Amino acid sequence: MSEAARIERTNRRSVQGVVKSTKMQKTILVTVMREFKHPKYEKRVRRTKHYVVHDEKAEAKVGDTVEIMETRKLSKTKTWRLVKILKRVE
Repeated sequence: MSEAARIERTNRRSVQGVVKSTKMQKTILVTVMREFKHPKYEKRVRRTKHYVVHDEKAEAKVGDTVEIMETRKLSKTKTWRLVKILKRVE
């Protein structure tokens, strides 16, 4: 993707997560963890969410840290796409 196209898409949501599964064709399952302070009890709370992500070239492997971006609906559950692999697992 060119830099101009990347700048144009800056208003789309982008998150980082870890690849959990690569068992589908051109699709990966990414786990995103977020941490926040509970509004009433002020304890640190962790929440995880799984996203079905489009990986056109099937280049991500299990354990890789990746950046994903929201996109148009590609299938019933797939509304995210892989932007880049931030950290590879050996």
